Amino acid sequence: MDKLKKYADLPIRLTVGFHLIYGTQDNVFSWDRMLEFRDFLEVFGAPFPLFSAIISVYAQFICGILFIIGWKVRIAGIIMIFNFIVAILLVHLKDPYPNIYPAISMLAGAIFMSLYGMGDFSLENEIRKATN
Repeated sequence: MDKLKKYADLPIRLTVGFHLIYGTQDNVFSWDRMLEFRDFLEVFGAPFPLFSAIISVYAQFICGILFIIGWKVRIAGIIMIFNFIVAILLVHLKDPYPNIYPAISMLAGAIFMSLYGMGDFSLENEIRKATN
Protein backbone atom coordinates (compact mmCIF):
# COMPACT_ATOMS: atom_id res chain seq x y z
CA MET A 1 0.00 0.00 0.00
CA ASP A 2 2.87 2.41 0.66
CA LYS A 3 3.71 2.40 -3.05
CA LEU A 4 0.23 3.74 -3.78
CA LYS A 5 0.51 6.68 -1.35
CA LYS A 6 1.92 8.85 -4.10
CA TYR A 7 -1.49 8.65 -5.80
CA ALA A 8 -3.51 9.48 -2.67
CA ASP A 9 -4.28 13.01 -3.83
CA LEU A 10 -5.55 11.91 -7.24
CA PRO A 11 -9.12 10.92 -6.27
CA ILE A 12 -9.55 14.21 -4.41
CA ARG A 13 -8.03 16.31 -7.19
CA LEU A 14 -10.16 14.62 -9.86
CA THR A 15 -13.40 14.65 -7.87
CA VAL A 16 -13.13 18.26 -6.71
CA GLY A 17 -11.88 19.39 -10.12
CA PHE A 18 -14.70 17.65 -11.95
CA HIS A 19 -17.31 19.06 -9.57
CA LEU A 20 -15.97 22.61 -10.00
CA ILE A 21 -16.05 22.32 -13.79
CA TYR A 22 -19.44 20.60 -13.87
CA GLY A 23 -20.98 23.14 -11.52
CA THR A 24 -19.84 26.16 -13.53
CA GLN A 25 -19.69 25.06 -17.16
CA ASP A 26 -23.27 26.21 -17.83
CA ASN A 27 -22.35 29.72 -16.67
CA VAL A 28 -19.14 29.70 -18.71
CA PHE A 29 -20.87 28.67 -21.93
CA SER A 30 -24.19 30.53 -21.51
CA TRP A 31 -24.42 34.25 -20.80
CA ASP A 32 -28.07 33.81 -19.77
CA ARG A 33 -27.02 31.35 -17.07
CA MET A 34 -24.34 33.81 -15.91
CA LEU A 35 -27.02 36.49 -15.60
CA GLU A 36 -29.15 34.07 -13.54
CA PHE A 37 -26.20 33.59 -11.21
CA ARG A 38 -25.78 37.37 -11.01
CA ASP A 39 -29.43 37.68 -10.00
CA PHE A 40 -28.96 34.93 -7.41
CA LEU A 41 -25.97 36.75 -5.88
CA GLU A 42 -27.87 40.03 -5.91
CA VAL A 43 -30.60 38.50 -3.73
CA PHE A 44 -27.93 37.68 -1.12
CA GLY A 45 -26.43 41.18 -1.24
CA ALA A 46 -23.18 40.34 -3.02
CA PRO A 47 -21.23 43.46 -3.95
CA PHE A 48 -21.04 44.06 -7.70
CA PRO A 49 -23.13 40.95 -8.44
CA LEU A 50 -22.23 40.59 -12.13
CA PHE A 51 -18.52 41.06 -11.45
CA SER A 52 -18.74 38.70 -8.47
CA ALA A 53 -20.56 36.09 -10.56
CA ILE A 54 -17.99 36.22 -13.36
CA ILE A 55 -15.01 36.07 -10.97
CA SER A 56 -16.48 33.19 -8.95
CA VAL A 57 -17.53 31.16 -12.00
CA TYR A 58 -14.27 31.52 -13.89
CA ALA A 59 -12.18 30.98 -10.75
CA GLN A 60 -14.01 27.71 -10.08
CA PHE A 61 -13.86 26.58 -13.71
CA ILE A 62 -10.14 27.36 -14.13
CA CYS A 63 -9.18 25.99 -10.71
CA GLY A 64 -11.11 22.81 -11.51
CA ILE A 65 -8.98 22.36 -14.62
CA LEU A 66 -5.80 23.10 -12.63
CA PHE A 67 -6.73 20.51 -9.99
CA ILE A 68 -7.35 17.84 -12.62
CA ILE A 69 -4.12 18.40 -14.54
CA GLY A 70 -2.06 19.06 -11.40
CA TRP A 71 -0.72 22.50 -12.24
CA LYS A 72 -0.37 25.27 -9.61
CA VAL A 73 -2.58 23.23 -7.29
CA ARG A 74 -1.62 25.12 -4.11
CA ILE A 75 -2.44 28.50 -5.65
CA ALA A 76 -5.72 27.16 -7.04
CA GLY A 77 -6.50 25.71 -3.61
CA ILE A 78 -5.99 29.07 -1.91
CA ILE A 79 -8.25 30.76 -4.47
CA MET A 80 -10.95 28.15 -3.86
CA ILE A 81 -10.62 28.47 -0.07
CA PHE A 82 -11.47 32.16 -0.41
CA ASN A 83 -14.27 31.44 -2.91
CA PHE A 84 -15.98 28.83 -0.75
CA ILE A 85 -15.61 30.74 2.52
CA VAL A 86 -17.39 33.63 0.82
CA ALA A 87 -20.01 31.25 -0.62
CA ILE A 88 -20.67 29.67 2.77
CA LEU A 89 -20.85 32.98 4.63
CA LEU A 90 -22.86 34.83 1.98
CA VAL A 91 -25.26 32.15 0.74
CA HIS A 92 -25.18 28.91 2.71
CA LEU A 93 -24.72 29.84 6.37
CA LYS A 94 -28.40 29.44 7.25
CA ASP A 95 -28.93 26.44 4.98
CA PRO A 96 -29.69 23.01 6.43
CA TYR A 97 -26.70 20.69 6.47
CA PRO A 98 -27.56 18.76 3.26
CA ASN A 99 -27.62 22.03 1.30
CA ILE A 100 -24.36 23.37 2.73
CA TYR A 101 -22.51 20.04 2.40
CA PRO A 102 -21.33 20.54 -1.23
CA ALA A 103 -19.77 23.90 -0.34
CA ILE A 104 -18.15 22.43 2.78
CA SER A 105 -16.78 19.54 0.70
CA MET A 106 -15.32 21.93 -1.86
CA LEU A 107 -13.79 24.00 0.95
CA ALA A 108 -12.28 20.86 2.51
CA GLY A 109 -10.92 19.80 -0.88
CA ALA A 110 -9.44 23.25 -1.43
CA ILE A 111 -7.78 23.18 2.00
CA PHE A 112 -6.33 19.76 1.19
CA MET A 113 -5.01 21.00 -2.18
CA SER A 114 -3.41 24.08 -0.66
CA LEU A 115 -1.66 21.98 2.00
CA TYR A 116 -0.77 18.88 -0.03
CA GLY A 117 0.10 20.48 -3.35
CA MET A 118 0.39 18.86 -6.73
CA GLY A 119 1.27 15.28 -5.83
CA ASP A 120 3.46 12.89 -7.82
CA PHE A 121 1.03 12.27 -10.66
CA SER A 122 0.67 15.81 -11.98
CA LEU A 123 1.64 17.99 -14.90
CA GLU A 124 3.69 20.26 -12.65
CA ASN A 125 5.68 17.33 -11.27
CA GLU A 126 6.31 15.96 -14.76
CA ILE A 127 7.58 19.35 -15.93
CA ARG A 128 9.87 19.60 -12.89
CA LYS A 129 11.29 16.14 -13.60
CA ALA A 130 11.87 17.04 -17.25
CA THR A 131 13.68 20.28 -16.44
CA ASN A 132 15.98 18.82 -13.75
